[in-house]
Amino acid sequence: MALGARIAVLGAGSWGTALAVLLARHGHEIRLWGHEAEAAARLQEERENRHFLPGIRFPNNLTSTSDLAWSMEGADEILVVVPSHAFASVLRQVSAISPTPTSLSWATKGLEPASLRLLHEVAREQFPEADLAVISGPTFAMEVAKGLPTAVTVASSNPQHAIRLADYLHGDTFRAYTSDDIIGVQVGGAAKNVMAIAAGMSDGLGFGANARAALITRGLAEITRLGLALGGQHDTFMGLAGLGDLVLTCTDNQSRNRRMGLALAEGLGITEARERIGQEVEGLAAARDFHTRAKNLGVEMPITEHVYRIIYEGMDPASAVKALLGREQKPETA
Repeated sequence: MALGARIAVLGAGSWGTALAVLLARHGHEIRLWGHEAEAAARLQEERENRHFLPGIRFPNNLTSTSDLAWSMEGADEILVVVPSHAFASVLRQVSAISPTPTSLSWATKGLEPASLRLLHEVAREQFPEADLAVISGPTFAMEVAKGLPTAVTVASSNPQHAIRLADYLHGDTFRAYTSDDIIGVQVGGAAKNVMAIAAGMSDGLGFGANARAALITRGLAEITRLGLALGGQHDTFMGLAGLGDLVLTCTDNQSRNRRMGLALAEGLGITEARERIGQEVEGLAAARDFHTRAKNLGVEMPITEHVYRIIYEGMDPASAVKALLGREQKPETA
């Protein structure tokens, strides 16, 4: 089989591995980088990521490595798939090796914790001349790795970059749509994690399907308010990276953020819940970061505020739900 593009996938967690497998199946040469040498060697030897995606075999054109320079050597695309708190650090490492990449994309969801900036702002500061793109949408890593039907949005300020990246991803069971709203796609993909924690808590407390539907609907309203204030486009929040991702992560227990909410409703502390889940829970930091950004912008985000208060101020989850329901009446569009 003649190989297509050479793609460096930086981040060997569940989502990075799933994207690496997907892209390799589509005929591209994939170099999957992980920062731990022993773990990367184990992936290469075992030809699967048994910790995150057990049973998913690596195609022959996927190589695992801890050598960042080698992973990027001759790459047509650098795709960063690390937790948001590690995003800036990895970009600095990339810059030390390749100061002027022509193309950079990411599938990370979140804000940069130190500055509360969207990730495209962090990337633009590091690489002012590079084409930038973000991949987001309703995706569980294992379903993508199994080849189950999935659709995402690829957003870039350069339409040709979005098309090129979407072409890499597009296949028989994976559909990639393009967008020019790099801000809105990022906000939708990150803020929905906070709502998933809220939905998990509501369900864990036994509040039922009605309450879950209300949380999802009003959660979408406040995500949209924030996204518009940051420069996003309204239609984006009605699409895959907005409503689609929100519904997925609020309603299925494959969502780590939803499981965090369930654990908090059960009475577990944050540390215990994290240990049970065993993976990064982006909604914890997102609750703090979006709460702060919303306050600074004067944007009302009551669900986010109460999730923040539960996580960082010790508010009782049941009291938070009652406080939300007891808020002043207003038109639904407000």
